[in-house]
Amino acid sequence: MISAFQEEPNKVVEVIEEDIWGAIKEFLQIGIGYGSGDQRIEITIGLLIMLSVALLVTNFLLRWLRSLLTRRMANDDRLKFISVFKFIRYVIYIVVIIITMSAAGIDITLLLTASAALFVGLGLALQELFQDVIGGIFIILDKSLHVGDIIEVNGKVGKVFEIKLRTTRAITRDDKVIIIPNHHFISEIIYNYTQNHKTTREKVIVGVAYGSDIDVVTKILLEIAEGQEGIMKNPKPFVLFDDFGDSALLFSVNFFISDSFSDPRIKSEMRYKIDAKFREHKITIPFPQRDIHIFQDLPFRHTSIGTAKNSNES
Repeated sequence: MISAFQEEPNKVVEVIEEDIWGAIKEFLQIGIGYGSGDQRIEITIGLLIMLSVALLVTNFLLRWLRSLLTRRMANDDRLKFISVFKFIRYVIYIVVIIITMSAAGIDITLLLTASAALFVGLGLALQELFQDVIGGIFIILDKSLHVGDIIEVNGKVGKVFEIKLRTTRAITRDDKVIIIPNHHFISEIIYNYTQNHKTTREKVIVGVAYGSDIDVVTKILLEIAEGQEGIMKNPKPFVLFDDFGDSALLFSVNFFISDSFSDPRIKSEMRYKIDAKFREHKITIPFPQRDIHIFQDLPFRHTSIGTAKNSNES
């Protein structure tokens, strides 16, 4: 009687091990294979489930780690860290996939060897993308560019409003968005008007006719600069006598502003005022002129068209 009760649990264990767990193992081993012999690679349901679980756990751990590292960061630094962390996350995912496949018994070297040509082609195709990503990481780490900076790229001036891992976006003075691939910031010369501070020195150039009273010209230019809205009082504006031009005496009024983005509007208002003041004081802004001297050895001879035609016919 006792032996009968002892055989019952053993049968239950055998059923679980052989029938239920055996069916599960058969189900997990369903899949497709590539190659033959030692080079055969099996992609099974069990492997896919293992990869999914590994990626989910990795994703949870990375989110927790990012939250832990950024909770006390300033908003600007936190956004930069998240951009770099995205790139690191993709690298970690690839490493986790390789480790998981290796733990499942797949020879990773064979897989990498079989995919070598694909990786080479993919690397060449994505070469510029990788350059943009590396450029974005350099921008974020060395802080060579910040949101709000005013930059000049290919003759276009824009104010940066977003820095991403691959591209930087800026809005131009005519309210158009310019998208700049980040590799430009490490391979080309980029003018950053506000890298050191927000103040920049600007100037308006004007030419006056020879014989004009240069003291009056200097006084007018200084008065206009000192009274112009948007120009800083300190450092003070100043006037330079730049050169003796071909047709004019060249002056420049130099001034400092704290918002380089509004530079064209300030210069335009100043040019209106300069023109009005010069007219009031009878100061001429000349246009380019050239003197032409004609030298001839023989006396000038006038020939009409009719006379020339008759002489040719004869």
